Amino acid sequence: MLAQQRQSRIAERVHRTGAVRVAELVDEFGVSDMTIRRDLETLAERGLVAKVHGGATAVDFGSTTEPGFAVKKVRQEAEKEAIAAAAAGLVGPGQAVALSAGTTTWTLAHRLTDIAELTVVTNSVPVADVFYRSGRADQTVILTGGVRTPSDALVGPFAVASLEKVNVDTVFLGVHGMSARAGLTTPNLLEAETVSTLAAKGRRMVVVADHTKWDVVGIATIAALDDADVIVTDSLLEESARKILAEHVEQIITAPTPVAPTRLPPPPDIESASRSRSQAGAASGASPRTGGSFAPTVPKKDEKSNK
Repeated sequence: MLAQQRQSRIAERVHRTGAVRVAELVDEFGVSDMTIRRDLETLAERGLVAKVHGGATAVDFGSTTEPGFAVKKVRQEAEKEAIAAAAAGLVGPGQAVALSAGTTTWTLAHRLTDIAELTVVTNSVPVADVFYRSGRADQTVILTGGVRTPSDALVGPFAVASLEKVNVDTVFLGVHGMSARAGLTTPNLLEAETVSTLAAKGRRMVVVADHTKWDVVGIATIAALDDADVIVTDSLLEESARKILAEHVEQIITAPTPVAPTRLPPPPDIESASRSRSQAGAASGASPRTGGSFAPTVPKKDEKSNK
């Protein structure tokens, strides 16, 4: 298959499924890891895909573009893990919390499954599924009704109605974007009303958002920056953005983003190397131990004993 044909098929798959991984494409096309990475680089330069660690996702085109859950899940995974770890420290046993839909709150959910007697309110199908699969009998999960969005959020009048009489200790809010002008935003109009209702149901609102969300503006505003009590973000957020947030939010928690370890070359195969040297030595008559010439010593027979 020609490179152009392969790239065309990759672009079609990204458009259809929302995301691809390098390992999957290597298996599918039977080419090397480096070849696939070059293909993704070419497609990214043409604006057809967005490169992410380990693969590529569909490109966002505007304030109403809403990527699917699978697309967003593979973006900024290290940052989301760090943010989730820091945010989980704000929750204690016996508390009631609300988690909005999103991949950062979904990552946080995995960190909360070990907290005893926790009550969770959410409009996210994947978040509810995390707690369901953990199987803890001492945790209560309340999933709202509503219309399902591409990001697996339940929104609309049914979701709003189910939230109106709920009150929790802390609301954890994932957002599509945040900016000084537009505040906290979403690309989905129906979701804006639902999440705004959810955000108002807690004694404390905690926004969990990585650095790429800064200065991104969705079509609908969920809440103003001033409405947030805490923002948990990662260490890659620019200092200028951090200063603006500090003017509006009481507390900013910065989660240290782990640096990818330097990959060292694999150690040499000592056994293979030794075997190769032995074979070379045998071919030249050299001793594999000393490198000098080697002639086996044959003991002389006792002439008298043979008479």
